Amino acid sequence: MRHPVGISGFAVYVPPYRVDLRSWCDWTGSPWDKTQAVIGRSFRMRGPAQSVYTIAATAVMRLIERYDIDPGRVGFLGLGTESSTDNSAGAVIVKGMVDEALKGQGSTTINRNCEVPEVKHACLGGVYALKYALRYLALEPLDRCAIVVSADIAEYARGSSGEPTQGAGAVAMLVERDPKLLSVDLAHIGSASSYRAIDFRKPVLRNIIRGTLNCHFQDLPVFNGKYSTTCYLDETLHALDDMTQRMGSEPAKYYRELAAVFMHRPYHRMPESSFAMSWLFALGRDGDAGRATLERLCRGMDFGVDELVAEMNSRPDVLQLVKDDNIDADAYPLSMRVLREFRASPDFGLVRSKMSLGTEAMMDVGNIYCAALPAWLAAGMEDARDRKLELAGRNVLAVGYGSGDAAEALPMTVCDDWAEAAARIRFGAALGDYQNLNRAQYESLHDTGEADGLDTPPSGFVVDSVGNNANPNFSDEGIEYYRFVR
Repeated sequence: MRHPVGISGFAVYVPPYRVDLRSWCDWTGSPWDKTQAVIGRSFRMRGPAQSVYTIAATAVMRLIERYDIDPGRVGFLGLGTESSTDNSAGAVIVKGMVDEALKGQGSTTINRNCEVPEVKHACLGGVYALKYALRYLALEPLDRCAIVVSADIAEYARGSSGEPTQGAGAVAMLVERDPKLLSVDLAHIGSASSYRAIDFRKPVLRNIIRGTLNCHFQDLPVFNGKYSTTCYLDETLHALDDMTQRMGSEPAKYYRELAAVFMHRPYHRMPESSFAMSWLFALGRDGDAGRATLERLCRGMDFGVDELVAEMNSRPDVLQLVKDDNIDADAYPLSMRVLREFRASPDFGLVRSKMSLGTEAMMDVGNIYCAALPAWLAAGMEDARDRKLELAGRNVLAVGYGSGDAAEALPMTVCDDWAEAAARIRFGAALGDYQNLNRAQYESLHDTGEADGLDTPPSGFVVDSVGNNANPNFSDEGIEYYRFVR
């Protein structure tokens, strides 16, 4: 008999250096009301002695300690990130750091017979790593568990439209057979991918390290905001369509019965728009009832529901917008107009209700790329426990997205004893220790990687030193050495 596979626990780490977006609006002259409504309230920044590896390893240590994991059972340790700074090693760096910390505590280290892949695909790398871990457990005959850690550092140029959507953090997940928190329907995960050319990219040639060895390196992206939004909406629609076809479900019926929806979250408004669009497309296939809702939304517009549904059933070539030098155009122009009307209608409450769990806490997380969706899942499950909701046996949906461009739709079911596992997440506590940066500290930390007056992180991994030897007998030029602070 095949055992169910899924997630048994979450552990979250965000650096203590916090940028309050209301203060940022004062510094930059940006409108606070709009920023809060669309983006959120704050984001975190990595400190001078931190890297994506220290952030990831700190989350993994928290997971092992919080869920009493026997490290010897860990047969898979996957790292999902787009912020790695070593083009050779990946998750094995995290494994080595955690092993040293465990040995220092007199504990057993992670199993030597452990797979250590790093997975990269923009913000989808963590979901791909989770999917690989689920497949590993589905086939592994021995008593093993897996750990997947999603970790990223999101940086945008000061003065760019992406500046308020920065962030840094990591989420580690315990993945097991017979899971305690969320069972994942592995057979019915929906997938979609398309090449989008100039959607969010990080070409190395744009980010060549300037100056001397080990100077501050910023992995700043090339992005086109309107086009990136179009890509996100289109790819998630295709992944959800694949998922519902695999399940043999009518999309509208499935969405109505969901207890909660979680989607990749680059900023507050984006996932809401994506699920709302998916809901409108589902109504287009929902017979007379769905058509009646769409007709109501189309009232007063210069097109009818037949034209709208025809557009929903089309397959626009989004890449052609780039070839035609028309990246500001909508791939689904009629649907986007209806979406704006839908937002202002009472029916939109259904979308917001499905996406309410964990939303308040996520307003203070920022954009953490691969870790954004796992963070929202963690926040949502903790929020559900705090509200004492009856979720056992209910279905939830998680949709991951990565620019470039690909999406995964994961149908999940809440496990019977989920509340006990959710009690160990401590998402709120992970956000509790912080230092609000002033303008000078923020600008200096952003531009140079250093700032005066920063508090030392109270615990976790730090970069202790960086090698500078380059000779035939011993070379460690550019290699980071780490230390665990208890």
